[in-house]
Amino acid sequence: MLYALHDLQRTALSPWNYFAKASHEFLTSPFSPLAHWPSSRRLAANAELFYRLTQDFAKPEFGLDHTVVAGERVAVHETLVVDKPFCKLIHFKRELPAGRPADPVVLLVAPLSGHHATLLRDTVRAMLPEHEVYITDWVDARIVPLEKGPFHFDDYVDYVREFIRFLGPDMHVISVCQPTVPVLAAVSLMASMDEAVKPRTMIMMGGPIDARKSPTAVNNLAMQKPYSWFESTLIHRVPLRYPGSMRRVYPGFLQHMGFVAMNPSRHAEAHRDFYGHLVAGDDESAAAHRKFYDEYNAVLDMPAEYYLETIKRVFQEFQLPKGRMFVRELLVRPQDIKKTALLTVEGELDDISGNGQTSAAHDLCTGIPKARREHFTTPGAGHYGIFSGRRWREVIYPRVRDFIRLNA
Repeated sequence: MLYALHDLQRTALSPWNYFAKASHEFLTSPFSPLAHWPSSRRLAANAELFYRLTQDFAKPEFGLDHTVVAGERVAVHETLVVDKPFCKLIHFKRELPAGRPADPVVLLVAPLSGHHATLLRDTVRAMLPEHEVYITDWVDARIVPLEKGPFHFDDYVDYVREFIRFLGPDMHVISVCQPTVPVLAAVSLMASMDEAVKPRTMIMMGGPIDARKSPTAVNNLAMQKPYSWFESTLIHRVPLRYPGSMRRVYPGFLQHMGFVAMNPSRHAEAHRDFYGHLVAGDDESAAAHRKFYDEYNAVLDMPAEYYLETIKRVFQEFQLPKGRMFVRELLVRPQDIKKTALLTVEGELDDISGNGQTSAAHDLCTGIPKARREHFTTPGAGHYGIFSGRRWREVIYPRVRDFIRLNA
């Protein structure tokens, strides 16, 4: 019912949203006589702030149409290589000159935790010059028809295993945040079954391998609330006008409210500053605000089964570090991994996955020789700084690149 009411509210606001957007364009167009009024800039700022606060943000584009390889600009094309109901495997295919040696193949497993895979745009951009990059592009559950069936935690692990097999034995897998757990489970099962295809390296960044260590607000919420609270409060059915109507999901708009609630004063201040930039004519600062919030406000619905099972298995029962995680009735045994090198990366100031949660993988992967295991804590980096921004590009990426090549 809550999802339907939210959708009804957005529909009711849509005429006002369109009016505000049209007013903004009319007040800022150089061909409009109103653009030269003394108060036009302030009125336009009000209109833009209103329509941005009342609109639904579409999934952003990666926008990576080129990169630079060995000093030469080359074109990049997004190519769909595996199409699953809940995930699309995308290859950023580079137009490389003939005869150039092959670069390492990297599977970048994006989190299924509210935002789109485009949140890892900067991660992909940094890796493109020296790697063949593939990324998991998770599908918004509200557009997946009900007849496609549910999506469980075990299905996530199956997807990762299928993608690893598809990319072949010389690939490397990088998991960012939430997928560190299902990725470790997938590689563990492949090692236990001695499959022919195994990743050369696992690189795990800012994930809850053992959520008991340095608990954050996210971990505390999962422990303070019973499983029944998450199911009764956060799970709703998709309204009828969407392709996935009647599917049970954790709606994106509720996830967005949770993101904002973690630091509401910062977001309020950002919007006040945005209004001030618009009135003052500071186009550069206003553009930076739009760019950030176009990505931040674009959210997707998560399948209810997957979300609830992740809460229970990862954040309440700690099945993986306790050695009690089963996938398809098979026990997950990280100690069976012997041929895959392991690098873990954490941020010193990470308030999503606390210090020690990711490095806990080393305590589990005892079959990997110490010489092929590394850990790095990034000074001054928060959660997003692990995979985006200056620290990612200048500090973390060089370590990731060198680790991949050392173990290729």
